[in-house]
Order: sequence, then structure tokens, then C-alpha cells
Amino acid sequence: MLNPGRPFPLFMPLVALMASVCISPAAAQSSDADREAFLAGTTSDCPGCDLSGTRLKRRDLSGADLTNANLSNAVLHRAKLAGAKLDGANLQHANLNKTDMKKASLRNANLTGSLLYEADLSAANLEGAILDGTRMGRARLTQAKLAGAHIKAAVAKEARLAGADLSGAILERTNLRGADLQRAILTAAKMNGASFEQSHLVGANLSQSSAIQVDFLAANLSRADLSNADLRGSRLERANMEHAITEGMRVSGAILPDGRVAE
Repeated sequence: MLNPGRPFPLFMPLVALMASVCISPAAAQSSDADREAFLAGTTSDCPGCDLSGTRLKRRDLSGADLTNANLSNAVLHRAKLAGAKLDGANLQHANLNKTDMKKASLRNANLTGSLLYEADLSAANLEGAILDGTRMGRARLTQAKLAGAHIKAAVAKEARLAGADLSGAILERTNLRGADLQRAILTAAKMNGASFEQSHLVGANLSQSSAIQVDFLAANLSRADLSNADLRGSRLERANMEHAITEGMRVSGAILPDGRVAE
């Protein structure tokens, strides 16, 4: 016999199931309506929408709310996304070449394999974002926030990252040849196997970073903080290390600026 003081054990799950059945169609219709309005250009906001593969070339989406939207394989070439909210968005393999994304928020966004050639991400927030395999040659990321970002095996030749915060970021096997990283923060970053050949790291902070077998050929590391950094097996040949802080730096097996191999 049921105890009248206790609810039937299946009552609450059944109510929850009925609620989900009642709510889901309306939510789906709302989402579809938002997507249609966005594609029609009557609104710039479409948080959580499925916009995969859409063509948004040159579209003005300044300040748009696209939080958690699916923009994988979308074409956003030369689009305006300055100040846009793209936190948690899926931008895998999206074309973002020459896109204006100044001060945009892309925290924890997934940009794996995306194209960011000459994109402007100045002062953008990319904390925790995934940029593995991206092609961002000559991209502007001045003063950008990239703390904890994953940027593995990316191509960022001549990228402008002056003053950017890359603390704790993963830059393994990334090509940053000729990049501007003056005053950039790379504290505790993992850069093993990366290339900083001929890059500008004047005044950059690389303290406690892991830079094993990194190519610093002819890089400018003057006034850089390399304290407690691990540069074992790296190439520092012809690098400018004038006034650099090297206390605690490990360099066994590295090729030093004068061409000698460190013991």
C-alpha cells in the first residue's frame, strides 16, 4: 500500500518528461525563427543557432550575440565582428580571412583549422580558445587575451602579437617566424618544437616556459625575461639576448648565440 505521505517514485520523472515534450517544439520553433531572421538580415543576434556552412562574407555583425553558435565551415571573409560575442562558438574550419574581430569575445571558442589570414583580433578575448592548426599569417592580435589557449601546429608567420597575454598557452609546433611578440606574456607557456625564427620578442616574458627544441634563429630576445625557462636543445644561433634575464634558464644541448653547443 502506498504511503500517502510520500510521492509516487515515478511522478517527478514523468512530470519532467511531459514538460520537456511540451517545451521542446516551442524552443525549436524559436530557434528556427531566430535563424531565419538572422539569415534574412533582420537581426544580428543568433545565440546557439546552427549556422554551419553559411555564407556571411562581408556581413556587418558588429556587436552581434553569437554565443555558442555553430559556425563551422562558415564563410566570414571580410565580415565585421568587432565587439561580437562568440564565447563557446564552434568556428572549426571557418573562413575568417581579413575579418574585423577587434575586441570580440571568443572565450573557449573552437577555431580548429580555421583561416585567419590578416584577421584583426586586436584586444580580443580568446582565453581558453582552441586554435589548433589555424592559418593566421599576418593576423593582428595586439593586446589580445590568449591565456590558456591551445594553438598547436598553427601557422602564424608575421603575426602581430605585441603585448598579447599568452600565459599558460600551448604553442607546440606552431610557426611564428617573423612574428611581433614584443612585450608579450608567455609565462609558463608550452612552446616545444615551435619556430620563433627572426621573431621580435623584445621585452617579452618567457619565464618558466617550456621551450624545448624551439627555433630562435636570429630572434630578438633583448630585455626578455627567460628566467627558469627550459630551452634545452633549442637553437639560439645569432639571437640577440642583450640584457635578457637568464637566471635559472636551462640550455643543455642548445646552440647558443655564438654558435657553441651548451653542455
